[in-house]
Amino acid sequence: MSQPDTGRATNLGDLRASGHVYRSVKSEIRENLLARLRAGEDAFPGMVGFDETVLPELETALLAGHDLVLLGERGQGKTRLMRTLAGLLDEWSPVVEGCEIGDDPHHPSCTRCRRMSAELGEDLPVVWRHRSERYTEKLATPDTSVGDLVGDVDPVKVAQGRTLGDPETVHYGLVPRSNRGIFGLNELPDLAERIQVALFNVLEERDIQIRGYSLRLPLDLLLVATANPEDYTNRGRIITPLKDRFGAEIRTHYPTEVSDEVSLIAQESNLVAEVPEHLLEVVARFTRALRESSAVDQRSGVSARFAIAGAEGVAGSALRRAARTGEAYAVARVCDVPTVVPTLLGKVEFEMGEEGRERDVLTHLLRLAVAETYRSRLSGLDLSGFTNLFAEGAVVETGELVPGSDLLSQVGPVSGLSKVLDRLGHGDDATPGEVAAAVEFVLEGLHLTRRIDKDSVAGRTVYGA
Repeated sequence: MSQPDTGRATNLGDLRASGHVYRSVKSEIRENLLARLRAGEDAFPGMVGFDETVLPELETALLAGHDLVLLGERGQGKTRLMRTLAGLLDEWSPVVEGCEIGDDPHHPSCTRCRRMSAELGEDLPVVWRHRSERYTEKLATPDTSVGDLVGDVDPVKVAQGRTLGDPETVHYGLVPRSNRGIFGLNELPDLAERIQVALFNVLEERDIQIRGYSLRLPLDLLLVATANPEDYTNRGRIITPLKDRFGAEIRTHYPTEVSDEVSLIAQESNLVAEVPEHLLEVVARFTRALRESSAVDQRSGVSARFAIAGAEGVAGSALRRAARTGEAYAVARVCDVPTVVPTLLGKVEFEMGEEGRERDVLTHLLRLAVAETYRSRLSGLDLSGFTNLFAEGAVVETGELVPGSDLLSQVGPVSGLSKVLDRLGHGDDATPGEVAAAVEFVLEGLHLTRRIDKDSVAGRTVYGA
């Protein structure tokens, strides 16, 4: 983290002399967002598939200065989007040195800082805080208390001799400690309703009340919450008066385009082996098929984490094969995809009538995803070189523990393979592992389109049997 380039102001007098101008948090975010929009820069880096839907609504809400709720099913990027908002804050901002709630030196609000300001005047000490320190996030849980969010009496301070009526005996909660920043509240409906009531003043009057203290603490912050749709979660709800106090409710969604889903998987997954893009597309189409299946409870959604975990599992299977067979470089193939189905079952909520059929549903939809990807990638190509191979009685054996070199030696030179490699984005510089992945993809596609036979037994697949 670099040091702030601000003339190194260390007190209020230096800060004023440097020309620093006070802005509220929402004004700061508004001006920085406008600067990015005018410059054509990405205001929300890393967000995929929201450019025409969610982001325009979010930009409007931020420019309007609204606190907001991001509403959507699990795994739609709500938390990721919420965290990107910190990038719209100034990189460095001044705060009163030692202040628990990060008061701005121009407008101190807590009792301690007001007293210091009156005593020291222009000598009020100032330190600089990075924007990463101005974002606070809390996962709402049923045991969250008002003290956690707003604050409570600090018995240690009382024991030091202060009276109970002294505002400086207060231990501030997470919300006031987010003063001059952004407070993100994940899974808002999980908060008990009586705890949600404690946020009324924060959102409307912009202050807090603690245990009947005669304390008005003006807060300057942006409050962002996430929630699942109320018709899905049975753990709680956002009470109506609190919903009314948020300025905007923005619905998120899963990627609408296959290309966006593939980009998201590639961006977020940690792949321990090479996974060709056509296999990422298979995983993406598989995930999308689950989101459209009547056998799956669509109220819960199928998280993007399903697709990410699937791609990582496919890479893991390829790495396992390389270790077991001595391959120098691990490249995933179609045979690696079914191996992750059992590990993904727990990520999908099925309808009540599907008990016992869960794995069959996933296996069927996976076959459809492979067939759709095959048609999308290789339609129109002359694949007679492959079909003629089997018309002459050839048999090709593959599987999750069959090295790519063995697969290629069984197939031999095939007419049309170079065009397949071009379509799959490999070209003339394809590695043997990538060539084997392309060949196996073609064989599986020909089988799924009923052009060649296949027999699978105990991890081994025989094409042309």
